[in-house]
Amino acid sequence: MDAPEEPLPPVIYTMENKPIVTCAGDQNLFTSIYPTLSQQLPREPMEWRRSYGRAPKMIHLESNFVQFKEELLPKEGNKALLTFPFLHIYWTECCDTEVYKATVKDDLTKWQNVLKSHSSVDWLIVVVENDAKKKNKTNILPRTSIVDKIRNDFCNKQSDRCVVLSDPLKDSSRTQESWNAFLTKLRTLLLMSFTKNLGKFEDDMRTLREKRTEPGWSFCEYFMVQEELAFVFEMLQQFEDALVQYDELDALFSQYVVNFGAGDGANWLTFFCQPVKSWNGLILRKPIDMEKRELIQRQEATLLDLRSYLFSRQCTLLLFLQRPWEVAQRALELLHSCVQELELLDVSVPPGALDCWVFLSCLEVLQRIEGCCDRVQIDSNIAHTVGLWSYATEKLKSLGYLCGLVSEKGPNSEDLNRTVDLLAGLGAERPETANTAQSPYKKLKEALSSVEAFEKHYLDLSHATIEMYTSIGRIRSAKFIGKDLAEFYMRKKSPQKAEVYLQGALKNYLAEGWALPVTHTRKQLAECQKRLGQIENYLQTSSLLASDCHLTEEERESFCREILSFAGRQTDSPGHKIVLPLHSFAHLRDLRFTPPNAVVHVGGVLSVEITVCSQMPVPVQVEQIAIHVHFSIEKNNYRKTAEWLTKHRAAGGLVSFPTEAAPCPAPQSSLPALELCEMFERSPSDNSLNTTGIICKNVHMLLRRQESGAALEASTGVALEDGAHVLKCTSVTLEPGANTITFRTQAREPGTYTLRQLCASLGPVCFVLPHIHPPVQYDVYSQEPQLRVEPLADSLLAGIPQKVKFTVTTGHYTVKNGDSLQLSNIEAMLILCHAENRAVIYSNTRGDCGPAHPWGVAFEGRDGELRTRSAGGSAGRAVISGGLCSVASDAALRVQSSDKVTSISLPAAPAYHMIEFELEVLSLPSAPAAGGESAVLGTTEPHWKHRDTQKASHSMATTDHRVSIDCPWSIYSTVIALTFSMPFRTTHSLLSAGTRKYVQVCVQNLSELDFHLSDSNLVAAGDSSDLRLVPLHTDSQQHVRSEQAAFFVWELKWTREPPPPLHGQFSVGFSPASEQRLSVSLKPYTYEFQVDNFFYNEAADPGNGLRSEGLKRRLQRLEPRVLARWRA
Repeated sequence: MDAPEEPLPPVIYTMENKPIVTCAGDQNLFTSIYPTLSQQLPREPMEWRRSYGRAPKMIHLESNFVQFKEELLPKEGNKALLTFPFLHIYWTECCDTEVYKATVKDDLTKWQNVLKSHSSVDWLIVVVENDAKKKNKTNILPRTSIVDKIRNDFCNKQSDRCVVLSDPLKDSSRTQESWNAFLTKLRTLLLMSFTKNLGKFEDDMRTLREKRTEPGWSFCEYFMVQEELAFVFEMLQQFEDALVQYDELDALFSQYVVNFGAGDGANWLTFFCQPVKSWNGLILRKPIDMEKRELIQRQEATLLDLRSYLFSRQCTLLLFLQRPWEVAQRALELLHSCVQELELLDVSVPPGALDCWVFLSCLEVLQRIEGCCDRVQIDSNIAHTVGLWSYATEKLKSLGYLCGLVSEKGPNSEDLNRTVDLLAGLGAERPETANTAQSPYKKLKEALSSVEAFEKHYLDLSHATIEMYTSIGRIRSAKFIGKDLAEFYMRKKSPQKAEVYLQGALKNYLAEGWALPVTHTRKQLAECQKRLGQIENYLQTSSLLASDCHLTEEERESFCREILSFAGRQTDSPGHKIVLPLHSFAHLRDLRFTPPNAVVHVGGVLSVEITVCSQMPVPVQVEQIAIHVHFSIEKNNYRKTAEWLTKHRAAGGLVSFPTEAAPCPAPQSSLPALELCEMFERSPSDNSLNTTGIICKNVHMLLRRQESGAALEASTGVALEDGAHVLKCTSVTLEPGANTITFRTQAREPGTYTLRQLCASLGPVCFVLPHIHPPVQYDVYSQEPQLRVEPLADSLLAGIPQKVKFTVTTGHYTVKNGDSLQLSNIEAMLILCHAENRAVIYSNTRGDCGPAHPWGVAFEGRDGELRTRSAGGSAGRAVISGGLCSVASDAALRVQSSDKVTSISLPAAPAYHMIEFELEVLSLPSAPAAGGESAVLGTTEPHWKHRDTQKASHSMATTDHRVSIDCPWSIYSTVIALTFSMPFRTTHSLLSAGTRKYVQVCVQNLSELDFHLSDSNLVAAGDSSDLRLVPLHTDSQQHVRSEQAAFFVWELKWTREPPPPLHGQFSVGFSPASEQRLSVSLKPYTYEFQVDNFFYNEAADPGNGLRSEGLKRRLQRLEPRVLARWRA
């Protein structure tokens, strides 16, 4: 207090408000003490304990000391805490009893009577002791006399209300102790008074709030009461508690507005529904906007006035709490909520007034934050302020459109009048910003003054906002601002500048899947491309819009007509094609091959049926639909295709394609689709699989260098392939929805054909599907003629007729009348001819009977040799009978035989057919070979051998017959080897009974058939007059089952000693036990053997060291030499 002797009115409603303490008594005394008192009082904190269980806080007390006047005492009903004196102090330094009785006592009495009349009980009497005065007066009483008299007169029950301050201006320990005691008492009394009065005030405020449902309750009155509480907390520097009071008022008012919108309105809200006449924005540069506060107090404030004042107070407290970024966040919420509240309350607002208010408020908040933060803080907290920049940009754009500043011709008279009205509503610029060069007021006034100024301010704001959004990673918001810029440039007839922003926004919307913004942006982009004359891009965008289900049918048809109109127009360059992606026009749903496995021979016909779903809203006449096919020559394409079909294709040869959404405009850096195929490598010697793998056919496209910066350029990325292999359909009408189109082609060259692209042509416009994925292909094979000979049974048995199947695969060769197979005859094997022999001709155009059958027993050997083995014959028969190859016809088979050659005349058959017929062969007996002569063509291989040497005693012996066959399609002979198995195994043994000798022959059946044995005979070859064989077995027919044996015994009788060697030849007739009649008589089975020295010679030879009766027996016996041959 600079001049306490002069009456100073209390300073109300400023940020320097402090609790009021009145001072009565000796004013000069207080003036001398005041500097020390004001400095010492807030130095020590006090613990403030509040009611209702709220946490205690440490506060520093300061006071505003004013001279005591009765007018300062609160009157009944006054709820202003800031003008309320919390403590009353009476100052005196009287030390003379006479003076006390004459003046001081009467003055104290009057002071206390005034306090009692206003029910004020918070007072304190301070007696200042001065040693200098006491020395000048010799008759003074002791110090305690005056203090005691004051306590007796005025502090009967409250003796602590009178304190002594000794020599306050001296610097001594006694003085310091006196100050400490006085300050402690002063802080305690001041805090007690403050707590008591604040508690009573809160109770009264709470009672007033509970009456809000009563008629006549006023929000403005309640606002003033609770703001008084906020002022008190602010006075105590409890800014958080003060902010809570304003937040409660904010929430209460917002709830009433929401209820009003729901039909439950309060009467006092009508004061805030008056039309808006001023829109000068928020005022944040004053601690308290007294002008708007008085409007609220008088209940004359508009909604914008109340909101502006309330937010300015919140802003001030937040800045004291060092939370400027919360100011930006709350400001953005406030601006949006005010717009909604004006609509809910149906407040009349002139066009553009709210835009002006929002624009000014955004810039005011931003400048207020910039004023209390440095540049580093601002740059690091762009995320909090960029929303205000964006909102200000949006509102400035709205004002530009409203005032005609964006139109091509500029503002008209009506626009100018509207601009004048808006500027009038701003009023005069506030004094606190009058000297600021870039104040919000000046910026708005300048932006609305001319087209050029508006363009400058709008572009500056837009580019700054885009830069801020981009720096914090909010790309979608940046693109949204760019989209507004594009609209501005389109209004300004600058489509070349707008295209970049539209492309960027469209790419972002596509990447994030925003369907409706994509549609809207494409419409704008189409208009921009049309103005720029970008025909190809315009047609592509039009096709996307024509297939967009978010547009109306009329809009879709209009874009479709744009495409059809251009397609029917004569162009300057007839050969020029405009290539567009197919996905915007139609999509490929499925594909079906006929034949289903997509494998045909050269000359065969293959059908490809595709289902295309048109996305156009009207039927479209397409000049040509073509499939571009890539041709490659690969090995093993039949096997590759079969394996691929097994993994990837559905039953019936159907390939389904996924439905693709319209993709994002791909940058140059995006890679094309992989084109993968399987790879097999086989051994040239035995055709076994050596290696397998996967090959990428378009690796040159994937690994090529990407240009830097190419991602910034827009590219369609669709190219039309040129190739000699194309499947075409002309004059096709595509109806909306599914359409079936069939392509037919005749295979002319063997290899693999991969379907690469699908193209629909409408004049110069081509819609292309650049990659058909998953990969689809068909194979064309060219097959060499082949001859296969395979037994119908598991094994061929010697001695009985056996059926052999001949299969002629014509391949690319056409069998003509007169073509025949020439078989070389051999003595050991006969080919039996029957008149009823017939040949069946099969058609294998379906491809299932093509080359390299999995059951095949024929393969190309060296030197053109075709070897046939017995494994798998029945499997081949099963496949044929299953109907995989269709029967074309049958014909009689003519077989002619001569001494050296058997000729089989083949029926006429076209290429890629099969001829099958069966013949009977019979392996005949052959004379024993004198030695191991080598086998030659056209002869038998007479040496018997076992299939498994480890199991020779249990397996049948085999022999091979080689036959040379001359085929009409080859100059080389084909050699086949037929292996015959011996059904019997024969052994003989020599038996003795005393001096009588016997020969036993055992015949064992090793085959799976049952046989009848008869007419067994054993004769001695050569000069056998001295040796006679007498049979001891029965001559009846014997039935020998599989794995059974028959025994034959003869007794040997001789007439000459010693008997001659036995050269035996055993023979027995045999026939299969089945009742089937044989077409030829069978030769008997023969077995030859020889037995020498079948007697023992005994001689007695005395030996040294042996007893005389001992004999030494010597066995002289030679092993029989056996030569066994059997013939069947």
